[in-house]
Amino acid sequence: MSQSNRSVQRHHTEAGFTLLEMLVVVAILGLLIALVAPSVLRQLGGARTSIAHQSIERLTAILDLYKLDIGSYPTTEQGLQALIARPTGLASWNGPYLKGHDVPLDAWGQPYIYRSPSKRKGVEYDLCSRGEKRQANGSEADMICNAS
Repeated sequence: MSQSNRSVQRHHTEAGFTLLEMLVVVAILGLLIALVAPSVLRQLGGARTSIAHQSIERLTAILDLYKLDIGSYPTTEQGLQALIARPTGLASWNGPYLKGHDVPLDAWGQPYIYRSPSKRKGVEYDLCSRGEKRQANGSEADMICNAS
């Protein structure tokens, strides 16, 4: 066999990665993902909480416009649907106050909790999101609510 054929054959057999090298790369990638994933998920949760606060502020401003037209906030029975469709018996309703045919959902895709009058002191109505934990009992400590 000539020397040029041996060198080509040797380079051809040395090409590629060994199984051990591939396992080391997979292990390193796994460690990096394990270290980075929790912080990314925390950021995502924080972003949704921020969006929920902003959405509640926006809906609060819309409810204030409703009150300017009607003279009071929607009742609990009317709910946020009163911002989209005229409640019965309201001649001064200037809506719809929201675009679309459905009441918006919170950042987690759940309906907002609306109560008027409020159960909290110093607040005329409650507009809350159950938040990330989405507990059915609606514990005030875990909910994200309007400030005033």
